[in-house]
Amino acid sequence: PVGLDPAHPFPQVANKSLHFIARLSGKDAFGRDNRIAIVKVPRVLPRVIKLPANISDGRQAFALLTSVIRAHLEDLFPGRKVEAFSQFRVTRDSDLEVDEEEFANLRHALRSGLTTRHFGRAVRLEVVNSCPAELSEFLLEQFRLPNAALYRVNGPVNLVRLNELIDQTDAPGMRFKPFEPAWPTGRLPRHKSIFERLKKADVLLHHPFESFEPVVALLREAVDDPDVLSIKQTIYRTDAKSELMDLLIEAARRGKEVMAVVELKARFDEEANINWAERLEAVGAQVVYGIVGYKTHAKLLLIMRREGTKLRRYGHLSTGNYNPKTARLYTDLGLLTADADLTADADSVFRQLASLGKFKAPRRMQVAPFNMHSRMMELLAQVENAARAGYKKARVVVKINALTDAELIHGLLRAAQAGAKVDLIVRGACMLPPGLPGVSDNIVVRSVVGRFLEHSRICYFRWAEGDDGEALFLSSADWMSRNMFRRIEVAWPVLDARLRQRVIDEALQPYLHDTKDAWQLGPDGRSVRIGDGSISAQQALMSLYT
Repeated sequence: PVGLDPAHPFPQVANKSLHFIARLSGKDAFGRDNRIAIVKVPRVLPRVIKLPANISDGRQAFALLTSVIRAHLEDLFPGRKVEAFSQFRVTRDSDLEVDEEEFANLRHALRSGLTTRHFGRAVRLEVVNSCPAELSEFLLEQFRLPNAALYRVNGPVNLVRLNELIDQTDAPGMRFKPFEPAWPTGRLPRHKSIFERLKKADVLLHHPFESFEPVVALLREAVDDPDVLSIKQTIYRTDAKSELMDLLIEAARRGKEVMAVVELKARFDEEANINWAERLEAVGAQVVYGIVGYKTHAKLLLIMRREGTKLRRYGHLSTGNYNPKTARLYTDLGLLTADADLTADADSVFRQLASLGKFKAPRRMQVAPFNMHSRMMELLAQVENAARAGYKKARVVVKINALTDAELIHGLLRAAQAGAKVDLIVRGACMLPPGLPGVSDNIVVRSVVGRFLEHSRICYFRWAEGDDGEALFLSSADWMSRNMFRRIEVAWPVLDARLRQRVIDEALQPYLHDTKDAWQLGPDGRSVRIGDGSISAQQALMSLYT
């Protein structure tokens, strides 16, 4: 504990770290009237403590660390009484403020910024709801915060740490059954060359129901293959320990041309990405950090291979990150392909990121911030026009994480008002109010919150009969202005009718009929549970691949 006086100023309080503030009675051992003390709770201490069976009647009982500290707080101040106290934590602005145009090397600038990010400008103060006004006002003054930044919490100020309760509880009936993602044996035989398989047809992977391991296996085969000349990959969020990154390093060591587009400003993954960038550069890989002012959020892997007298490209395009750990927890779609047009487009994106040349329209891909937004608007207008012309099956289905872009929202509204049926599966923020009479009553917005985090982005449009009357895109981008105009994103069409139908059957239709994990958004902004709990899209897909 720190008793505050001129020689003991208010301590540095790190972002979201747990502290207690106490008001003490009387004077200290030196006769000084310093009544306020701060107690820092070390992060290494467990926040949930399991009690021994002999004092809990054989039941499972737990105590919060904060309760233990509260009960023994006076023990920290011998000879004085604790008159009032509260636990508190402060949230700080953790954005790394770097003017990219002022620094010659963005990595060095961010590396220096990481040391101070936990002590950025305070933006929020949380105290328990019983905290005396005197103490909360004192804390607000110390952190230079207005009253509006004060939040009184009924319970622990950091509910996330209650995750420890899950790990310590012996309750197998309340846990999800173990699930192991399946290897797509029928489409991608084990221990056979993935290059040879992709010459015949593309392979679509649906994570986490199908394993992410084929992506790792493709890169591993590329590293071991003497005919592979170059490997290019975007890196947005990856793990601190990553076989994919180790493989890129090994490829560079073996003399292959390796280019890594590392997004250094992926929030809270900056340090891991900087470390990987330094390791890649140390073995001679070409490392670039994207475009100044734009985050590189596209997920691309491109391999150039010599086959006889020709060169052939192989690629992987994904809605999710190159992170095997989150690939077991997030729903995403990835495409392994040797398609000449798609891989040529991917190569153009990499050249754009490395050489900063003029944008050249891709053959099939849509690329933000260049043509993705305008293409989505064109497709919405096409559905709108078909509906106005009397086509009864005009349809839009979009599955994304967030919908906040005003133009895209108005495009959806116009299509719905023309008579098209619009279904939106939006996991997070949605600024379109559905169900407003005469405005959005032809739009249904739902979200699915289940065992896995919904992360795939899918855009489906129908304006006529037949394969030529529909389009389906997979994408790295949400329908937000930041994604469309301030990030490097890609969307690509699924042109193979068989794969397109599989995406519809697995990643759209089940979610439109979910009655267990689904919530429907109302015109008042409130979400309510849907159905009787009998149908879960995620459980159905787990059963499909078991």
